Amino acid sequence: MSKKIWKPGTFIYPIPAVLVTSGDMDKSNILTVAWTGIINTNPATVYISVRPERYSYNLIRKNKEFAINLTTENLAYATDWCGVRTGAKYDKFKEMKLTKEKAKFIKAPLIKESPVSIECKVIDEKDFGSHTMFTAEVLSIDADEKYFDGKGAFDISKCNLIAYANGGYYKLGKKIGKFGYSVQKKKKRLK
Repeated sequence: MSKKIWKPGTFIYPIPAVLVTSGDMDKSNILTVAWTGIINTNPATVYISVRPERYSYNLIRKNKEFAINLTTENLAYATDWCGVRTGAKYDKFKEMKLTKEKAKFIKAPLIKESPVSIECKVIDEKDFGSHTMFTAEVLSIDADEKYFDGKGAFDISKCNLIAYANGGYYKLGKKIGKFGYSVQKKKKRLK
C-alpha cells in the first residue's frame, strides 16, 4: 500500500472536542474548540486556539481566563451546537439546558454536566493567522466525584468522552494499554 500526497493542512486526529467557557457568571459564553492541548507538565500549561471573529475571543482577551470542559457522548449535540451558533445571539447555557457552576479560581463558569472542568489563566497569546493561541496555566482541575473509584483514583473510562476527527465526533473506545505497558516486566508466577 502506498501513501497519496495531499495538500498541507490540519490532519492530526483524533483530538479533543471541548467546551470552553469564558466571561463571568452573568455574561458568559460557551465555545466549542478542537484546537486544544497540553504544552507543559510543570507548571501545568495548556492552550486553546480561537478565531478572532468568535464571540468568546474578546471575553478571553479581556478577562485573561477560561475553562476547558471535557465533552461526553451525552454532550455531543451541545458540543456541535455551541460550535455553530454565536454567543452574540444565543445564551448557549440556556439553549442547551446546561448548568453554570461557580469556579474556584476564575470568574468564568464551569459546565456542571461536564465530568472534568479545567480552570485556566492566560499567560500568553500569539496570533498565527486564522487563529490566536491562548497559552494558559492550569489553576485547578474540577472533577465530578461520581467518576472516582473506591481508591480515590479518577476513572476516565467511565466518562464516555468524545473526540473530533476530520469533521466528525467519535466516542472513545476501551482502554487497550497504559503508559509503559510495552516495557513492563512480567510478574513471576508462584508455583
